[in-house]
Amino acid sequence: MIKMNKISKVFRTRLIETHALREVDINIKEGEFVSVTGPSGSGKTTFLNLAGLLETHSEGDYILDGQNVNGVSDNELSEIRNEKIGFIFQSFNLLADLSVYDNVDVPLRYRGFDKAERKRRIESALETVGLSSRAQHSPTQLSGGQQQRVAIARAIAGEPRLLLADEPTGNLDSMMARQVMDLLESINESGTTIIMVTHDPVLAKRAHREIQIFDGQVVNVEDKQESAVVNEQETAAIA
Repeated sequence: MIKMNKISKVFRTRLIETHALREVDINIKEGEFVSVTGPSGSGKTTFLNLAGLLETHSEGDYILDGQNVNGVSDNELSEIRNEKIGFIFQSFNLLADLSVYDNVDVPLRYRGFDKAERKRRIESALETVGLSSRAQHSPTQLSGGQQQRVAIARAIAGEPRLLLADEPTGNLDSMMARQVMDLLESINESGTTIIMVTHDPVLAKRAHREIQIFDGQVVNVEDKQESAVVNEQETAAIA
């Protein structure tokens, strides 16, 4: 799904050169759920923006779903992003003057789907997140957890192959955070690849793999599933 080879990102001004990412090598398979952790300023959000084609890298090769995106035009990047990638942000980014239904509808209109197809996708997405009965509510009538579920519905209504979540539980209490994680795990089980940036070590461990970034470099990649298999084998050997 994602293959990054020696990816670097440098921000330059007239006087300062800042290396946000340094020669990052990452492979993420289709259907994985990967968490990305690290201290503030380590490069996590830059990595997510590059993965989501919101920014371009300075050096290296980025292959997304079999396509090398090096040198691809802005219009083509926009098309790939709209067709294959969904985004979930910490701040929800809902439009307060629109209903839940219309918030989910906005990106579908942008992609040019007809009314019937948009209706099918919106109703399916709202059912998935458990908010069918709130379709005509405004965001201000919802709790923080419900607003984040609307944001998730908006992202999955486009039926993306890759879902990118930047601190999706950052503005939620612990109970709502667990509910959002349960929902993300359910979406992942249906086949959607998910990359989630988080500061919460408990939530990070619920992913299949945890990628740790420090000072723009990948310093550790922990495979939870592989570790579980090893632990089971070690336990069986002792028994």
